[in-house]
Amino acid sequence: MSENQNIDHSTDESIVRSNFIHNIIDEDIENNVYDRKVHTRFPPEPNGYLHIGHAKSICLNFGTAKKYRGLCNLRFDDTNPIKEEVEFIESIKKDVKWLGFDWEERMYYASDYFEKLYECAIILIEKGKAYVCDLSAEQMREYRGTLTSNGKPSPYRDRSVQENLDLFKRMRAGEFEDGARVLRANIDMESPNLNMRDPVLYRISHATHHRTKDDWCIYPMYDYAHPISDALEDITHSICTLEFEAHRPLYDWVLSELDFKQPPKQIEFARLELTNTVMSKRKLRKLVEEGYVNGWDDPRMPTMSALRRRGYTPEAIRDFCDKIGVAKAISQVDIALLEHCIRDNLKLKEARMMAVLRPLKVVITNYPADKVEYFKVENNQESPEMGTREVPFCREIYIEQEDFMENPPKKYFRLYPGNEVRLKNAYFVKCEEIIKNDAGEIVEIRCTYDPETRSGSGFTGRKVKGTLHWVSAQHAVKAQVRLYDNLFLEQEQAAVSESVELDGMMLNKNSLEVIESYIEPSVKEAKSGQRYQFIRNGYFCVDAVDSTPEKMVFNRIVSLKSSFKIKN
Repeated sequence: MSENQNIDHSTDESIVRSNFIHNIIDEDIENNVYDRKVHTRFPPEPNGYLHIGHAKSICLNFGTAKKYRGLCNLRFDDTNPIKEEVEFIESIKKDVKWLGFDWEERMYYASDYFEKLYECAIILIEKGKAYVCDLSAEQMREYRGTLTSNGKPSPYRDRSVQENLDLFKRMRAGEFEDGARVLRANIDMESPNLNMRDPVLYRISHATHHRTKDDWCIYPMYDYAHPISDALEDITHSICTLEFEAHRPLYDWVLSELDFKQPPKQIEFARLELTNTVMSKRKLRKLVEEGYVNGWDDPRMPTMSALRRRGYTPEAIRDFCDKIGVAKAISQVDIALLEHCIRDNLKLKEARMMAVLRPLKVVITNYPADKVEYFKVENNQESPEMGTREVPFCREIYIEQEDFMENPPKKYFRLYPGNEVRLKNAYFVKCEEIIKNDAGEIVEIRCTYDPETRSGSGFTGRKVKGTLHWVSAQHAVKAQVRLYDNLFLEQEQAAVSESVELDGMMLNKNSLEVIESYIEPSVKEAKSGQRYQFIRNGYFCVDAVDSTPEKMVFNRIVSLKSSFKIKN
């Protein structure tokens, strides 16, 4: 192994831990394959937004290149103009950058190689390794055979080289309608691998391409364009998900027939399977187009843009991708691990603040009506370097509805008639009276306070078991708070929850709750996307789309309680 390969990356969080793919690369380096270079690529199709599953691939490809001091390209597989949009390209670039990776000047498109791909197809035709076929799509499926029966050759398989060259050039010239003809590889119709039974290499599509416009009316298939693009970019290790394992013989066949020297090596890994999450682009598109969610960046979606808007950090996602590792076998990861990673990432670096999500008014009857006090409070007790802020206190405050019960059970230590609790960073208060409306609902609690019990005053008298957070009714900022639950339910959850079935997905009808809440006034200084821990309520983020200075909107990133168990 060369000197620049002996690198200690143990302190670099952007580099994935060793895995079976790295073992293969280590062996290639040891054997001086590819001149000991490592060059990977991330090749998204620009037909949708990236999701958390793509984050695993991004981290693996860019992280692997960084580990070996190699290179990683960003290449858009734009071979299907019907489904591709510039909007998706821009969102993908933003997501990769946001995750913390840089392709530098190495951003490419499969369309960069359309002329070269066409020339390669001519070479295959001239070698008798490709032919123009007139079978319809339905007929091709019939001729293809099944897993238990061989396919049969197309009646057009024995066309002469000259006839195939003529027809293929006329396909490019636009003489034929969509679907009239295709270019197929001439391999083996009796192969046990269905992908090797004369797969389609080119199809006709009179569609305007986002980059090449109307220059082309024939477009290469992914299985043909991808290996050639890899080879043209000097990719050494083409890392892809496990569903492409059966396509690897075709990948190798294309490169071998075109006589590429030191062709790239395709390696497959298991894609991310996450509980309570759907990552099919088709199904996610259906949710957006049919209005079940409010766009691709709806914070309930698993897309990168949605996670970013909800308040997830790139560090937490990279940590998650590192923790789940890279394996060959398919397994499902508990979404609680992703939530654990975001909690772990935010707990030391985000300010804590008091917010009352479901307010209940409390009047402190023996506190002067015109008096306002300010209490100095640490922004984060676990990170003293984050400093302090001042929180106002007055006669009328709000507490959480759940922090009061008229007839409490045993071991209920919050506020109830005759009980005394501490208001966090303030005084002891005691419930003296309950005010109800005509419907019998509790609308106000009246308490008295003990001025000797001010927090930080050195009071050493009686003890109380309950401490409640609160906000000043006079000074608090009214805000809209959005509480999110899983958009998708597992089957056992759907059986006991309100759900609706859509195309095989069980959608949680209670995945979003919007409430009007009160937050301490220092939140007025919050910027778009800023995160906080609302004490006892979870981590929240200023919504980057809907929040304004006049009406603040907060998304709950994650609750404080975790169901994830760390194994020793």
